[in-house]
Amino acid sequence: MRLYNTLSRRVEELSFPSGEVKLYVCGVTPYDTSHLGHARVAVVYDTLRRYLEFRGLRVRYVQNVTDIDEPLFERARRDGVDWRTLGAQQTQRYLESMARLHVAKAEFYVPATSVIPQMQAVIERLIAQGYAYAVNGAVYFQAAADKHFGAIAHTDYAGLLAMANEMGNNPHDPHKRDPLDFVLWQPSQPDEPAWPSPWGAGRPGWHIECSTMATEYLGPQVDIHGGGADLIFPHHACEIAQAEPATGVAPFVRCWMHTGLVALGGTKMSKSLGNMVFVDDVLAHYSPDALRLAILSYPYAEPFEYTVERVAQAEQHVQTMRAALLAPTDTTGKEFDGREPYAQFLQALEDDFDTPRAILALVALAQAITQAAAAGQGVAAARQALRDLSQVLGCDSIL
Repeated sequence: MRLYNTLSRRVEELSFPSGEVKLYVCGVTPYDTSHLGHARVAVVYDTLRRYLEFRGLRVRYVQNVTDIDEPLFERARRDGVDWRTLGAQQTQRYLESMARLHVAKAEFYVPATSVIPQMQAVIERLIAQGYAYAVNGAVYFQAAADKHFGAIAHTDYAGLLAMANEMGNNPHDPHKRDPLDFVLWQPSQPDEPAWPSPWGAGRPGWHIECSTMATEYLGPQVDIHGGGADLIFPHHACEIAQAEPATGVAPFVRCWMHTGLVALGGTKMSKSLGNMVFVDDVLAHYSPDALRLAILSYPYAEPFEYTVERVAQAEQHVQTMRAALLAPTDTTGKEFDGREPYAQFLQALEDDFDTPRAILALVALAQAITQAAAAGQGVAAARQALRDLSQVLGCDSIL
């Protein structure tokens, strides 16, 4: 298939000669975890997984849960609960909400806290190679040691630093050799968890978590690495910088596939602004199939503007497909096979995972089935095609 690669800024041909696809997707930090931003990421990559499996490929799908990070600790302090309890509750809430959206759990769903020893081993390797340095119980990655650092962001040093600062970087940390250097290991605050390490008791930085989990479960090279566009820099840039010297394999990722962010009323959904829409609230009024189709009705890489009208329109598409499966038919006429819209559906997903065009082909197939049935044509094969393709998009409730 052909996919847009954020790193090269080109749509590239991807083949999988081994018959296996290694897919890694950055998951949630479990402190407020069932809003539409999370749902879009989950639905897009669940649909990609379904499509690849439909084409006969085995997908090794790894997703992390960042169960140790500042936002989780801050929310736990605010609510007066233990960070472990909050993380477990929100992780379960996320999985339950995604299950309602027909999102299957990743084959490997990995908490960051489960791979602390592996992270420490990677950090030790980076220090030995001269890519990282230890200072007062902390370890930093030396950005200048990687001559291609931040290439995935396609900007200059000033632009990289500005983006890093917006995402919580402290450019004034006196222990850093360069403001762009980032934390691999850090001393813990008194109310934070800590693990023993060669550099003192502490905890890992955010970026080392994902590169370690990806290489631990999928090996030194990943076929497709997904996540929201807000992770391109610094998170994914830092993953590349860590993984490639640690494993000796480049590129770390064959194709970087990013989903656009979710907006409401023209403004990016944000916890700080309080303009969040939660999955369970939408599903109180609309079917899971409709919400999935609404999410997939935007090109995956573009920002997604949530509107009730779009979900309502998607619900009409669901009813059109359901009607095609239930319409009475007289099989004495010639068979309608639905071959053309079936081919259009597959072509759309092969062409940079064009789910909006695939939805149009699926609806056209449903409408053609209803018309053929009314005209007395046989539609058994076309109905089976409709069932198969609707499952690729995760519309499991219409069957």
